[in-house]
Amino acid sequence: MDVKRVKDYLYWLYYQYQLVTCSYVLEPWEQSMFHTITVTVLAMVVYTAYVFVPIHVRLALEFFSQIFGSQPERAV
Repeated sequence: MDVKRVKDYLYWLYYQYQLVTCSYVLEPWEQSMFHTITVTVLAMVVYTAYVFVPIHVRLALEFFSQIFGSQPERAV
């Protein structure tokens, strides 16, 4: 892999991020605050998804397996 191409691609992604969020028109200190808040919110969303989504998926699977999966066994 060419390091220069990867570096150019990362710069292009950052430029696209700035265009989409319109953060290129902010002052440097405002950009820093905006990026800090954005990264913090993104980190909280990822952490919350990592902690709580598996629990809810497991509970949903247990709930639906009780409804659809388990048939009463005959007493022998």
